[in-house]
Amino acid sequence: MKMFTVVADANPEALNIETYETFSTVSTLLLDLADSLDDKPRHLAMAIYRMSELGLMLVERSLDNEKAIKVTEA
Repeated sequence: MKMFTVVADANPEALNIETYETFSTVSTLLLDLADSLDDKPRHLAMAIYRMSELGLMLVERSLDNEKAIKVTEA
């Protein structure tokens, strides 16, 4: 069962922005969760947090590249 779908002709910049917002929210939630945990569960939450931060950095780079392409084309 799918709860969400993405339309085939979605604007790439809008997708990147939505992805950025999602990763940003996940990162914040993981930090809050990690603060309430100890030992191994906390380490696991922090490892997932690091992966979400990497995702956030990748989306930021993608948005920067998208802007650079638009400036070059103009």
